[in-house]
Amino acid sequence: MNQLLTLPNILTGFRFAVVPVLLFCIRPDAVMWMDLLAFVLFLSAALTDLADGYFARKQQSESVLGKLMDPLADKVLVAVALIMLIPLIPAWVTFLILARELVVTGLRGIAASSGVIVAASGMGKIKSVMQYTALCVLIFPENLLPIPYLPEIGLGILYISLVLTVWSGAEYFYKFQQVFLVSGDLEAS
Repeated sequence: MNQLLTLPNILTGFRFAVVPVLLFCIRPDAVMWMDLLAFVLFLSAALTDLADGYFARKQQSESVLGKLMDPLADKVLVAVALIMLIPLIPAWVTFLILARELVVTGLRGIAASSGVIVAASGMGKIKSVMQYTALCVLIFPENLLPIPYLPEIGLGILYISLVLTVWSGAEYFYKFQQVFLVSGDLEAS
């Protein structure tokens, strides 16, 4: 089978493919079907994040492309939801989450260029699940099932994920600093 057309890479590609649709559907003036479509697509894309790594390991089809594109697809998916939900989510929360993602991605890139792989931490994985959960709740069409305080519940989960986001970002920075200061590849300033 073609190395690019593995099930994990197809699942990763799906996350990229839903982003333009989410840009169209997640809007304050969206009608019910757009809200529902956005929810179904975001939830299914979030679930592919869990599935692609599992299938890559099970099928022994882990690839360099997958290792690079999988985290990027996750970040693009979360970024589009956070940005499009800014009328509901405070912009500073969106900024902090996206800034952390950019910094960690940069640190991982620096590490990878030196031959060091900084794997996702347990805290980082919990952070991702909390972000996906919060965003699913916030995207869910309020009029479909009138659940009291649904936006407040989603924001509460998002604030918890924000704490985990900052915490796991600090963990990555600490790991990065330890690896490079011990090896002497990074000059302390």
